[in-house]
Amino acid sequence: MSKIDRIKELVNLLNEASKAYYQESREIMSNYEYDKLYDELCELEKETGMVLSNSPTVNVGYEILSELPKEVHEKPMLSLDKTKEVDALAAFLGDKEGILSWKLDGLTVVLTYEGGTLKKAVTRGNGEVGEVITNNAKTFKNMPMNIAYKGKLVLRGEAVIKYADFEKINELIEDENEKYKNPRNLCSGSVRQLNNEITASRNVNFYAFNLVSAEDVDFENSLEKQFEFLKEQGFDVVEYKKVSATNVEEAVGYYSEAIKTFEIPSDGLVLIYDDIAYGLSLGNTAKFPRNGIAFKWKDELATTKLTSIHWSPSRTGLINPVAIFEPVSLEGTTVTRASVHNVSIVEELALGIGDTITVYKANMIIPQINENLTRSGNIEIPKVCPVCGCETEIRSVNQVKSLYCINKSCPVKNVKKFAHFVSRDAMNIEGMSEETLDKFVDKGFIKEYADIFKLNRYKDEIENMPGFGVKSYENIVAATDKARNVMIFKLIYSLGIANIGLANAKLICKHFDNDLEKVVNAKTEELTCIEGIGEVIANSFEEYFTDEKNITELNNLLDELVVEKPEMATDSEIVGKTFVITGSVNHFENRNQVKEKIESLGGKVTGSVTNKTDYLINNDITSNSSKNKKAKELNIPIITEDEFIEMIGGM
Repeated sequence: MSKIDRIKELVNLLNEASKAYYQESREIMSNYEYDKLYDELCELEKETGMVLSNSPTVNVGYEILSELPKEVHEKPMLSLDKTKEVDALAAFLGDKEGILSWKLDGLTVVLTYEGGTLKKAVTRGNGEVGEVITNNAKTFKNMPMNIAYKGKLVLRGEAVIKYADFEKINELIEDENEKYKNPRNLCSGSVRQLNNEITASRNVNFYAFNLVSAEDVDFENSLEKQFEFLKEQGFDVVEYKKVSATNVEEAVGYYSEAIKTFEIPSDGLVLIYDDIAYGLSLGNTAKFPRNGIAFKWKDELATTKLTSIHWSPSRTGLINPVAIFEPVSLEGTTVTRASVHNVSIVEELALGIGDTITVYKANMIIPQINENLTRSGNIEIPKVCPVCGCETEIRSVNQVKSLYCINKSCPVKNVKKFAHFVSRDAMNIEGMSEETLDKFVDKGFIKEYADIFKLNRYKDEIENMPGFGVKSYENIVAATDKARNVMIFKLIYSLGIANIGLANAKLICKHFDNDLEKVVNAKTEELTCIEGIGEVIANSFEEYFTDEKNITELNNLLDELVVEKPEMATDSEIVGKTFVITGSVNHFENRNQVKEKIESLGGKVTGSVTNKTDYLINNDITSNSSKNKKAKELNIPIITEDEFIEMIGGM
């Protein structure tokens, strides 16, 4: 066993022992054995220079960010051309050898190491611009925090959540519609969390699949050598096989069998030339690099019987047809429904109740109808919306026919505004997801904002809804009750007035001394006198409160709320001072909380350092960030979070 493999084994053994002792009150090894293995791990980490993120010798700190910074990739990340034919793989290789590996289905991440330490992790994003997730990457279960190689190393890999972990997380979610649809969606959300403690709890793993660059390392022009180098540094790499045109079919056969029990989501294979220089010399097409090709599995078909079509309205007014059929097994899971997308497809397939259809999972993930074998065509297109009962119409766009509800006040169209209303920066009603709102609107429980605080009228119905229950109902009511006390500016922001963000809502409320009556009756002329409020914003604001329907809804809402005014300090040291906040925070939950504290004490927070800035808050005073540089140029004090807390006399 290599030293790297032994490190991984020891980390798993020691973590399992700690979990058993501290969380399960049982002992699977003596203290003597634990200490002996721990000392061995420390020695191996020193010898190899490789330390895993979940090693018991390190403690990755948890951190909450207010946003994920964006970053442009040095080289655009292009997708590969695709095929479903093994013969195409052999033709692609010709007389060359290639590396055939899993195409994992997670979230692509680019890592940068310098001096043997992880410096940066960025998501693929749109291929040109990604999000910086360095703090989250440090919690990936198999991520090397330190490696033996001390030069600059850039590599790409896939962050994934294994099926077993995916199922465990879904088991904890009572509401069926709240459950994650597949491991990829869960992984994407987990990797992009603002709180990396959540990422850590999701058991995200990282598998390297491409070495972008490594200073002063000779890989002998071989992709296989690059994989070997990455393994030597402690990275888990995607399983791969070296193939030629003569044995690539056999290798594909191996993967086709292995995927039946493979613990990691995969949507195919990737074939790249082993000869790196040759592959690069081929260049790129407008869309794809020519040095590789992706292989997609041929879809498994199953025959079943169509039992109904469910017409599902959306927030845009579009009513989507969903085919409901007798259960069939596809790619290891039971499937009972598939989206039909639009009226044109319903007609093209000549769908009818009782028809025999074949279904498949596109890329082993998304259920689709392949063919209608009996084509009775007896499906009737609804003349009225299944939610509001108002008239529908069929619209044709680019020769594709779709069904729409034409009622502008259809409750389904309001789900988005309700989602904004309950969001964190607005009313902050925990657990009220868009999916839950969608169900309550669909059932007629919610027609206006005030109804969200009257869900006790539907206690029995909610408790008996699929995926809900007594506990779910109690949690929802508790969350709405907790939100009844609300700051005036959050109330104004929650109404979803066009062009009114949280910052504008604060400015307006503050200008009118947080008097709700004055705020609601504000005119454009008064509003434009406020610094930062232009005519467009002022017009939107006045227009909203001159609409009788909006005023009626607001008055109904106010019957359910206690509107609070922020306490404004007049003797604080920071009254009238302008702050900029950058970097991570340690004592506050996030930068937004620091901002709220400053504003509550009469200060102001802006996004960029200018000559009007009084203080820059940054826990890393010595960093060479652009804001630090600007502050130094302008002789603006850079203070730490601790110094800020001392300045205001404590949190």
